[in-house]
Amino acid sequence: MRFFTALVFCLMPFWAQALEVGERLAPWTLLDQHEQAYSLNEQTRILLVARSMDGARLVEAALKDRPKGYLEVRQAVFVADISRMPSLIARLFAVPAMRGYSYRVLLDRDARVTSRYPGDLAKVLWLDLEQEKLQGLREFGSAGELSAALEREAR
Repeated sequence: MRFFTALVFCLMPFWAQALEVGERLAPWTLLDQHEQAYSLNEQTRILLVARSMDGARLVEAALKDRPKGYLEVRQAVFVADISRMPSLIARLFAVPAMRGYSYRVLLDRDARVTSRYPGDLAKVLWLDLEQEKLQGLREFGSAGELSAALEREAR
């Protein structure tokens, strides 16, 4: 019985962090690859979250040949968790390489934002939002599926 009680207490923080449809996302501000700040706001309709290099590569492949402003037109933002990357590698190689992307990458350097959202680390998490409230969650494991879903979002 003690084991069950201890297990319940250990798992309570994870239950408390579960996102539910209709819930307002906690506010956050992150810097992008150009050191420009961006805050989650009511205009954001799609939040793409990559919590690993695999997820970030999926987004990169899906957006490879897209024009500048492609995500903005869809009111979408992309957050990449780079907390596992050694800071020297991030500073000297990864972030400078990202400056050549045609889209904004919000960098979560210490996983304080991306850790709030559930999902498979190897996939891209898509959060549908309306006025900062969660409307739905999807995960994408292939660049083709993600690209097709973004194309359907053109307004």
